[in-house]
Amino acid sequence: MIALIDYGAGNLTSVRKGFAAAGAELYTPRTPRDLSRASGVVVPGVGHFTATGALGNEWRLAIHRSLDRGIRLFGICLGQQWLFEGSEEDPQVPGLGVIKGWCRRLPPTLKVPHVGWNSLDITRPSRLLAGIEPGTQAYFTHSYAADITPEAVATTTHAAPFASVVETDLLFGVQFHPEKSGNAGIQMLRNFVALCSPSA
Repeated sequence: MIALIDYGAGNLTSVRKGFAAAGAELYTPRTPRDLSRASGVVVPGVGHFTATGALGNEWRLAIHRSLDRGIRLFGICLGQQWLFEGSEEDPQVPGLGVIKGWCRRLPPTLKVPHVGWNSLDITRPSRLLAGIEPGTQAYFTHSYAADITPEAVATTTHAAPFASVVETDLLFGVQFHPEKSGNAGIQMLRNFVALCSPSA
């Protein structure tokens, strides 16, 4: 089963519905120890980076241990930002730091926050984006975004380009909301579910 982390900063209902449409069964761990039975871990989130501070040392250690066991981790919106070292939105709160780089405020030359549909510029092959065409539209709502690092497999431009999808062997993240991005978003969730299966 895939664990959906609840740290008080996400609309878990819509994420659950999205994964249900992708054929997944989710559970919400009450304690870090409950991650021990997860086949995958999802960190969602909306709002201010400060909220990620609720994922204290015990949660961080449990998530690192999951990665050490080969369990895949998926960050959605604020959850993707948390995979990085930190954010200018609250420099005092550290990110998980599994991807080197920072999240920065979008340039003020266009409307911020960036809310609505925008296209994905797929820059290299991606398991999360399998079956997704370049230029596919996804639904965004955010004011900060991650640096374009080697882990970026897709970028999006709003005044300036930013990392909209990141991926490594075990890490996956999207700056947008796949659960609100129509059939393409559900396909991405379905791809993550497949990657979390024992045969993947």
